[in-house]
Formats: sequence, C-alpha cells, structure tokens
Amino acid sequence: MNFKRKRGLAALLLAISAGPAFPSSQLPAVPPQPSLPPAFEDIDDVPMPDPDLWDRIRLGFRLDALDSPLVAEQEAWYSSRPEYIKRFVDRGSLYLHYIVEQVEKRKMPTEIALLPVIESAFNPKAYSRSKASGIWQFIPSTGKNYGLAQDWWKDNRRDIVAATDAALNYLQKLREDMGDWELALAAYNCGEGCVARAVAWNQKRGLPTDYASLTKLPPETRKYVPKLFAVKNIVLSPASYGVELESVPDEPYFTEVKAPPRIDVNLAAKLADMSEDDFTALNPAHNKAVASSGTLILPIDRADAFKANLEAYDKPLVTWTTYPARRGESLDLIARRHGITLAQIKAANGDLRLDKRGRLRSAGPVMVPMKPAQAVKVSQVVSADRTYTVRGGDTLYGIALTHKTSVEAITELNGLTAAAVLHPGLKLRIP
Repeated sequence: MNFKRKRGLAALLLAISAGPAFPSSQLPAVPPQPSLPPAFEDIDDVPMPDPDLWDRIRLGFRLDALDSPLVAEQEAWYSSRPEYIKRFVDRGSLYLHYIVEQVEKRKMPTEIALLPVIESAFNPKAYSRSKASGIWQFIPSTGKNYGLAQDWWKDNRRDIVAATDAALNYLQKLREDMGDWELALAAYNCGEGCVARAVAWNQKRGLPTDYASLTKLPPETRKYVPKLFAVKNIVLSPASYGVELESVPDEPYFTEVKAPPRIDVNLAAKLADMSEDDFTALNPAHNKAVASSGTLILPIDRADAFKANLEAYDKPLVTWTTYPARRGESLDLIARRHGITLAQIKAANGDLRLDKRGRLRSAGPVMVPMKPAQAVKVSQVVSADRTYTVRGGDTLYGIALTHKTSVEAITELNGLTAAAVLHPGLKLRIP
C-alpha cells in the first residue's frame, strides 16, 4: 500500500479517536462512538484496486489541448461507436503496455502510445490502399528506411517490437525537424514534404504556421491530429462521453523467446499451448506457414511451457518446403499435386498474386508440404548453426557437396530457390 496514503488514513483515524479540538462545553453532547470495525484495525488489509494502464497513460499526457471544431466532430464519431472502441481496446491490450514503456523510456508524451488507434485500431494485419502495413502503418519505403525488413518470409512492418521501435524513431526525428508534436504527427500522416509545403504557403502570406492554421494540408491530414486528440479526451474522461473503457492491466503481457531458425507456425502455437490465431496476433510478421526469425513473441505465462514442450519434442519442426512455381501455373493444380487443398496452400502462402483463373501472375517459390524424408527434426534444427560465406565461382551444388548436404536443404534453410544467383560475401546457413 502507498505509504503516504497509509499515513494519511492513520492520521485521520487518530484524529477521530482523539475527539474535537474545541472545549466540550461549546459543543452539543455526542453519543459514545462505536469502536472501529475490524476491517480498519490493520490498514494493510484494505484491498486496493489493481493498477490500470489507462491511469498510467493519463499521467503521461503532455500535449496542449487542440482548439479545433474537428476535435469535437471526432469525439462524437468515436463515442457513438462503442463496438469500435471495444475492438481496439481488446486488440490493443496485447501491445499497449509494451508501447507505453517504450514511449516513456524516450520521455515522449503518452498521447503517442494512442497513435495506433488512429492508424490501424491496433490491427497488426491492417493494410491500406497506399500499401501501408501493421499497427503503425508503415509504407514499404519508409519501413525500409527505418530498418524494417520486408521479404518473402516476413514483413517486419507487422512485427510489434520492431515496428514500434521504428515508429518511435521516426516520430522523434519528425519532432526534431518540425519543432512541435502537432506538426510532427501531421508529417507522420502525409510526409515531411507535405507539411513543409503547407507551412511555406502560410509563411508567404504572413499567416501563422501552427498545425490548426495550415489550411493547405490534405483533408485526411486535417482530420488526423484531431482524431488523436479526440481519442485522448475520451481516454481522459470516458464517462463524460458515455464510454465504458475496459480496464487494461498495467503489467507486461508478452516476452521474447528464442526459437529454432525455422518452425511451422501451427506447431509453434501448439507448443506454446495457444490457438494459432492468438499466436499470430503476437507474431504477425510471418508471411508463410513457417516462422523463420529465430525468436518468437509469446505471452509471459506461456514462455516456460513453450521451452519445455520444445525441448521434449522430437518430431519434425518444419513440414513445409518451397516449390519453384512458374508464371501462369495453376495454384489449384500445384495444391492437388502436393496432396493439399487450394484453401490450405493459400493459407500457407499468405498473399499470392493470382489472375482471374487462379494462375500465378509471376514465377517464384510457393510453400508446399515436405515429403516425410525431407522433414527436419528438432535435433537437426537446433544444431543448424554453421554459416558459410559465398566466394567467387561457388555454386549451390558445390557448397552442398562440400558440406555433405543437399541443395534442397540449403535453399530451404535460407529461403532460396535452386536457381538463386550466389553473390560473393553472401552468408548461407548450412544444415
């Protein structure tokens, strides 16, 4: 219990027991007071509510109120949609504590932790018309500029930890460049050049250059910052808007655990005693049926179970391999050839570019089930820690022969096709 509160309650009880500070002749007779109930005999026994993350967020609010009718418009929009609020709270409860901690470490206002509400409603699979992805909605180019790898296996714009770090780096840079948070937030939405042009337009006409005065911003950006302030105001006083904000515990929800270089997503979920949907919500960056990052994000109360189950598991960890599909091949035919349904091959491969007849628009690898002899057991995966640096003139066949393995094993472990061009300096993992 908080010491100051404990001391204050003790002082109050002492004052009550001591009686009035005035002469008794000046006061009406007071009947004898009953003794304190047993619940107050030991202040430490008084139950206290669990810490709530919303309270912590409120304490970190530092941005001045935004004077704009657009804020009231957005407050009305959010407060009239309780199901929408419930949805983003349910999703956000998985990630919000981590985001708040990262924001606080950088001494940023905690309004920034609410930005994914505006960007994606905390949907890690959100994908926009401008090809922005993840809860922070990075477009491909900005994601790459801030270190978010996007390849055949994974898209780290959807990785909760990596994308949060990149987003906060980007926002800090925008704050330094723009001079205040409102302009930085606007630039996060439409780009630095967009905001700079709107500022220059006002400067040329002797007009103020604060965010609310920039009339030349795109309509979406004009509403963007008011949306954040509307959500802030609702979080600050939900009852004032007729909103019931479900409590979020002020404690970490997930942790990072070491995993094999490759493991089937559904198997990883099973070893963690989780549903595949719950597992994917914490590991949304993986594009395929195989997780290939070497680390996984799991609920804190599932991490030990995963480690123990993985150690005891002696069956294949990876049951999918790559098939070098040709442009124009029928995905349905590829699926039937490998003994699975069209729905299964689509689920295993994420987004595939198909024409109206279900044929591949471009050549490239497609995930298909392994043959039993190809399956990789846990003992093999754990020991797959050798690397080889490609030299001029090397071929996959020659490397496989030297290391007593197969071309297929090397390409599978490294996410390559058999026709891949090897450049000197490339590091290959060797099973």
